[in-house]
Amino acid sequence: MNDIQSPEAKKKFVREKFSSISGRYDLLNSLLSLQIDRYWRWRTTRLLREFPDGWVLDLCAGTLPLSLELTRQARARKVLAVDFCEDMLRAGATALPADNRRDRIVPVCGDGEVIPAPTSAFWGCTVAFGVRNLSRTLQGLREMHRVLRPGGKLLILEFSRPTNPIIKPIYTFYLNKVLPAIAGRISGDKEAYQYLASSIAAFYEPAELLAMMRKAGFATASRLPLTFGIVSIYIGIKE
Repeated sequence: MNDIQSPEAKKKFVREKFSSISGRYDLLNSLLSLQIDRYWRWRTTRLLREFPDGWVLDLCAGTLPLSLELTRQARARKVLAVDFCEDMLRAGATALPADNRRDRIVPVCGDGEVIPAPTSAFWGCTVAFGVRNLSRTLQGLREMHRVLRPGGKLLILEFSRPTNPIIKPIYTFYLNKVLPAIAGRISGDKEAYQYLASSIAAFYEPAELLAMMRKAGFATASRLPLTFGIVSIYIGIKE
């Protein structure tokens, strides 16, 4: 992880890291989270139950796990799955189940800071563990606001830092020592998971991200912490 301070350098670094681990990304997510990541995606998707049909944008869609949950919970829903790493999308598309979800998930390689979609196109926009990887966070949030319809909902599922005095040191040790060692051995790219730990440590405090969501135009912004605050769902509503 050399100089990834400039926006373009960060984009290049993140794209290369995700490309290198795309083949084993889903396996590692389930293994390293003890499959709790499935519950996190389920909780996130449930917050869009008032929009059971029409199009939803799954931004930073990766290998499409959240797109699959979005279409599993609502059989009339369609998902535009956007990610800027083509290898991640290809890995996800190859593993799509042989049912009608294959026709309701449309993977598109694109930039989350310049979303390839028209204004006011979606009732929902989801971002699972991808906001940290944007090089211009506020620009990305403004784009998410732009593509939502009035009354639409933004759901950001993202890692946060637990404050519980018992959980915090255990989680910090696991994130910085255990996870990079195990994931690096399995994936062959330890640096990718060292970046994961450092990006979580450097990410905005919840109040800061909520303030940015409001600055981006969201009329209301709130946070729902899960699993001792290890992750949070940030909820934004467009007027």
